[in-house]
Order: sequence, then C-alpha cells, then structure tokens
Amino acid sequence: MPSLQKALPPELADNVLRLYRECLRRAKYIGHQKHNKELLVAMVRQQFKKNMHETDPEKIQKMKDDAARGLINHILYESEKITGRKFSG
Repeated sequence: MPSLQKALPPELADNVLRLYRECLRRAKYIGHQKHNKELLVAMVRQQFKKNMHETDPEKIQKMKDDAARGLINHILYESEKITGRKFSG
C-alpha cells in the first residue's frame, strides 16, 4: 500500500498532513475542556483514515476546505469567547 506521500503530489500531501495535525491539536484542546478528548481525537482519526486512499485532487481539496472551515469556525468561536466581540455577521 503506497503511503500518502507517494500517492499524491508532495505539496498536496504536506498540506493534508499539516491539516490532520492541526485537527488533532484542536480535538485534544476541545476534548480536554469538554472531558471527551479520546472521543474527539478518535473521530478526527476516523475521518482522515476513512479517506486516506482518496486520490482525486478535487475531492481531496473539498475535504481539506471542509476541515479548514471547521478549524476557522472554532478559532473564531474561541476568539469571541475570549474577547467578547462577535466576529461573524
């Protein structure tokens, strides 16, 4: 079974790995606060594992965009909690 690094263009594979790591960091952070860290980390791993053999660049880009959107929404949510300011319209 080829690794993700060899199956995809390097720049795409690198971005997916970075995104995966950041999703895991966020899952651990949220899970620590909500006392369900193992569940959230398992959910992130499951989603990435389920799609790890995808080679269609368009599908991969959509999944990356969806994951990035989720991260951005969480970052905005945390920022709003800290500052008390609403960032979304």
